[in-house]
Amino acid sequence: MTRVDKPKLRLESLHERHVGLTPSLSGTFFEAASVCLNRHHDSPVEVEIARNGGSSIRMVEFKKPDVRVLNAWANDIDTTESGAYCVCLAAVEVEEQLVAVKRAETLSGADWYVAPVGTAPDDLEHCLRLEVSGLDTGARSAVDARLRQKVAQARRGASNLPAIASVVGFKERTIAIQKVSSDE
Repeated sequence: MTRVDKPKLRLESLHERHVGLTPSLSGTFFEAASVCLNRHHDSPVEVEIARNGGSSIRMVEFKKPDVRVLNAWANDIDTTESGAYCVCLAAVEVEEQLVAVKRAETLSGADWYVAPVGTAPDDLEHCLRLEVSGLDTGARSAVDARLRQKVAQARRGASNLPAIASVVGFKERTIAIQKVSSDE
């Protein structure tokens, strides 16, 4: 049987591709994502990226966290949030060709501003807002329910920029991405 390699979702070194991330922040997010994925899976693991009614499968590789890393990331809420930033930013990079250019302000209805590669960080006119969330456990229905919540949150944001919502289900190995329309 011929082995077919699936395309990779690159979680490591996001700062090299996302101008809105520093090396330290990128490393922090990758470390958190590795802890989240390691809770349920061994590396490498297949993940499904669901968007626009279709889906794709990507391979994700992560470093197995040692005791020191696990102790540093003992707060499940913070770890899941930071890990979700990593995974969702990597997913919109490969699926939407968008990279983080800046952290979004409070009450904007989003976590990040993302834009096509090469967009200047101070040129928000070409940006979209990206709202991110993560779930450590739960079935696909929980991921879909959280995505609906995040879409609603992005709609309520104090910004007229278009938005995307994304939710990663770490146990479920699913990343859901949805463009936010102004329709309810």
